[in-house]
Amino acid sequence: MVLEIFYYITEKSESQMKTTASVLASNFKHWGLNHIFGIPGKAVSPILFELLHENIEFVLAKHEAAAGFEAAGYALMNQKIGVAIGTSGPGGTNLLTAAGQATASHLPVLIITGHPSMKDTGKALGQDSSTFGTDLVNMFQYVTKFSARVERGDMLRPYLQHALEKAISGVNGPVHLSIPFDVLLEEIEPFVLDLPVLQHMVSPNLADVADQLNAASRPLLFLGKGVHSSRAYEEVQRFAEHWGIPVVTTPGGKGAFPSNHSLSLGAFGLGGTPEATAYLQEKVDLLVIIGSKMSDMSTAGLAESMYPEHVIHFDYDPTFIGKSINVPTTPVLGDIKTNLQLILKDLPDKKEIFMSAPEPLKLQENTPGERMSAIQVLRAMRNSLPADAIVFGDDGSHSFYGIKHYDVYEPGTFYFEDIFGAMGNGIGYAIGAQLAVPEKTVVCLTGDGCMFMHGTEISTAYNYDAPVLFIVINNGRLDMVEKGMRKMIGTSIGGIYETPMKAACFAESMGLQGYTCRDPFELTKRITEALKYTKETNKPIVLEVLVDENEIPPTMGRQ
Repeated sequence: MVLEIFYYITEKSESQMKTTASVLASNFKHWGLNHIFGIPGKAVSPILFELLHENIEFVLAKHEAAAGFEAAGYALMNQKIGVAIGTSGPGGTNLLTAAGQATASHLPVLIITGHPSMKDTGKALGQDSSTFGTDLVNMFQYVTKFSARVERGDMLRPYLQHALEKAISGVNGPVHLSIPFDVLLEEIEPFVLDLPVLQHMVSPNLADVADQLNAASRPLLFLGKGVHSSRAYEEVQRFAEHWGIPVVTTPGGKGAFPSNHSLSLGAFGLGGTPEATAYLQEKVDLLVIIGSKMSDMSTAGLAESMYPEHVIHFDYDPTFIGKSINVPTTPVLGDIKTNLQLILKDLPDKKEIFMSAPEPLKLQENTPGERMSAIQVLRAMRNSLPADAIVFGDDGSHSFYGIKHYDVYEPGTFYFEDIFGAMGNGIGYAIGAQLAVPEKTVVCLTGDGCMFMHGTEISTAYNYDAPVLFIVINNGRLDMVEKGMRKMIGTSIGGIYETPMKAACFAESMGLQGYTCRDPFELTKRITEALKYTKETNKPIVLEVLVDENEIPPTMGRQ
């Protein structure tokens, strides 16, 4: 009898055991993820097999870096986490760029790379990812918040828990786990981890903020992408309205405040507006910075004569507070949204009407025989896109045109990453975002240079029914670089494509519909038709816009 019980318990225990790969997949499902991004390889194949059992779609990217971008866009929109998978060796090194981009964007991405079997470590192995080959764990330590190798199945739970706690805590960011092939097949006790619930830190300086604002005679609000990270749109708007503070946005903060608000002065830094510069030139006594590192992108054009008397700086990370503007500074550390809510808690809402009704922007015909202005592209986009369309600006002069000339009517509908600046990231971000929020209109504003780098991802959008509208501003060159070199030395080296891209043909080669537009009126018509097409077919579409090769972009103010 005792022997029978022993066999029963043993068999039951063994039947409850699951492979490491299976436990990972069940956790993905528990976190509410319906898509995982990556490229297969033997070292990670056990995970892919288990996704089938959890009814999770594996999105086959065309490059691992793009898979990481897509996972980041997915995390941005689902407000949980994104997962990107790459095989050992080059699969992992390709994901390093995506990790650097996610770090700059403060997005929680779990990157999983493979490794040949742990039992063979130390032998000569193909795509070795250990210290004997390409040490991915060590490489990822420099571009993630946590990087480790899971060398036994029983290590998965504590390492995965550490990774989640690092990814979703304070300043969010990517994490990396390297899991060898035989460890993925190892049987372990199953477990499910909940995503961490943030405990927000609150600044002790909030009373000083209110006092300084009440005493200020000419304050200015300076918004960075930290407002996007904390989703503090409503709080920022109430804050500005209560004290009547004019607002400017950094390149990365574009979209954090509505352009048609009476307090909006537009952008400052690269792509900045004359109104923003003029206000700073007339001397500001109190500058309130919210969620910005104040990088050279954000401070381009800020002369020392324009410095304020005092700065209040809201941010989670103190690293860059007081570094760019050398004046007395009050740090307000902690979650932006939480700190603003506490400041506003007992303050009445203003009853005035601050928003103006959007009006169509005037479009201009091209000069006969010449290409259209990129400015006209942005005006045509604004006239044609719904107010709630989510625009992802890729890295290039095309997005700086957007920062200066594209009006935002609803906060949280324009995203641009201005720090790491990986070309092509906007393509991946838009695809991942669209899969996370299929009911939304998602637009990618990109350029021919970015399309040359990661344009094959439009095939991923097509194959997985991500109906992104891709608008490709094409002037046959790496515009920021080419124009910047001409400004410095009078000529450019390697900035012009000998054989320019034909983006519409490129799209058609991968099954998408593609159209080439040559004037803003044609573009307006095509955008309207494209939005209808994407809704009806659930497929992406590419609109290529040929623009003036010699137009000077709003990026020449960077030193």
